[in-house]
This record gives sequence, C-alpha cells and structure tokens, in this order.
Amino acid sequence: MTRAEQYEPLPDDAARRWGRFGQADTVFYPDLLGLVVEEVRLDYCRMRLPFKPELLHAGGVVHGGAIASLMDAVLVPAVGGPLEPSQNFSTVDLHVQYIGAIKDEDAVAEGWVTRRGRSVVFCESEAVGATSGRLLAKSVLTYNVAPPR
Repeated sequence: MTRAEQYEPLPDDAARRWGRFGQADTVFYPDLLGLVVEEVRLDYCRMRLPFKPELLHAGGVVHGGAIASLMDAVLVPAVGGPLEPSQNFSTVDLHVQYIGAIKDEDAVAEGWVTRRGRSVVFCESEAVGATSGRLLAKSVLTYNVAPPR
C-alpha cells in the first residue's frame, strides 16, 4: 500500500481544483515571489522580498512560507558563489523560528555561510522588516553540494 492509498480520495470537484494548485506558465519560484538580490559577496547575500498583497494569508500578514522561501533563497548566491558552474547544490535542512510578522512592508534577509565543507555547507539567515527593522525570523540551514561534473 502506498502512502497516498492510506487517505480517502477528495470529491471530484475538489480533486480538480487542487490538482491545478501551483500551475502556471514557466515562471521560476524566485521570480514568482519577486525576490531581488541587493548585495552578494563570498559566503554572504542580502535579498529583498517586495511586499505584494498576494503574499498575505487570511490573517492579514505575509505568509510564513514566503518568509521561509526568502530565508532559503538568500543563501543560494552565498553558497553557490565560490562553486564551479557545473556543481549542483540544494537545501537538505531548513529550520525557521518565526519571531514577528509584517503586513505591508518589504522583508529583507541576510544569509551567510558559517562552515563550508566539500559536500556540506552550514548557513544561517535572518529576515527583518525593511522599513521597521523588526526581526521577523531566524533560520539555520544545511546545503548539500555535489562534486563538479
């Protein structure tokens, strides 16, 4: 028995609706969010998540998933900067502590490498409200790096 088989099917109309979740023309996720790199250095990056109403959840604040995505994405240039173009890398662990929320301002994250090995890179990031400076979240991340091809 597969994991999916352990759960009841949705009614047909709900299955059709949720079967289209996330489908769009070819737009990569960072573009969809509108992420903008503000500064990148060796083992460091600062990135902005511009506010847009589509990022709000029903409670009226920016969705935590958007903040988590920012905190993960800010490390992509930091981790990838010194790697060869042929090397692939990906997040294998992301732990986020949400500390505050924002309603109508951009979020800015800084991400940095705390330790770099041949195949594992340890990182941290923090996100703040761009105008208020209020701390929104902190995260600890681990990336896996493949050898050059």
